[in-house]
Amino acid sequence: MKITIIENELYLAQSIASKLSQKNFETEMFSSISDAQNSDSDVYLLSTNIPGQNPLKFIEKFKDKVIILIVNYINNDTVAKPLEMGAKDYIVKPFVIEELIRKIEHHYKHKKLQEENSFYKELLDSIVSEIDVNIEADKINLPVTIYTNHQRVADKVALEIGKRYKKTMEFIDLQNSNWRSKIKNLTSNQTAYISRLDKLKKEECDKLFEILEGKIFILSSLDTSVETPYEKIILNSSNKMYDNNNILTINEYVQYIVKKFQYQYPDTELSKKLGISRKSLWEKRRKFELFKKK
Repeated sequence: MKITIIENELYLAQSIASKLSQKNFETEMFSSISDAQNSDSDVYLLSTNIPGQNPLKFIEKFKDKVIILIVNYINNDTVAKPLEMGAKDYIVKPFVIEELIRKIEHHYKHKKLQEENSFYKELLDSIVSEIDVNIEADKINLPVTIYTNHQRVADKVALEIGKRYKKTMEFIDLQNSNWRSKIKNLTSNQTAYISRLDKLKKEECDKLFEILEGKIFILSSLDTSVETPYEKIILNSSNKMYDNNNILTINEYVQYIVKKFQYQYPDTELSKKLGISRKSLWEKRRKFELFKKK
């Protein structure tokens, strides 16, 4: 982690840099805000009391970074406005270095968690984007069992319910050995998404239903023969590629591959991968109306 110290009190800046270096942080120092405009760090320790300089423009430029204010006193100009502009925290002189390090590590970890959450949210949205589920999440009463021929159908419904009720879901995979302890630790304020009921034996299912008493959850199964004492919804994907109980015909397989990869590969390469001639591919495009959108 790289930390930039912007402080006109040279002794204080050197003292902070020395103690942070002992904790294996990389540091750099500037005595003025203008000199630090081109710096590139993970964390900025910014003095709001440097004479003749306005920290607000600097905060606006680096608001996506972790900015911790170093202040002599607390008022609207030194703390309130900078926090509104995007600074994350402040520390009042004099301070102990351990408190400053605690603030640095806390806000840096929090920022990284936000970035990871953003990445995984976009990834999940992308994964389930091809799943067409016509269901109104706000009309589903929990607990509920979702029976489907494709796991991602249930995944998308669970995500939609989480968004609709602004809930953070607790994911529990019944294929993992720790599912019992995770369910037992659920609080009354938590909503669980429990997947792969079809992987449990009959006696394990009975034990599961006992543990779930009083919990709020969504349960999913790829096997409709596994009965549960909860309200049930059957949601199957019309795409046979996702159906465990069907084998695609050659024409169905070609249609699926062309639809999925026609923008990724030119027809010459696509026909080779399918083991057919380009003319045959063109004929199938015409027969099944598989034309590229211009």
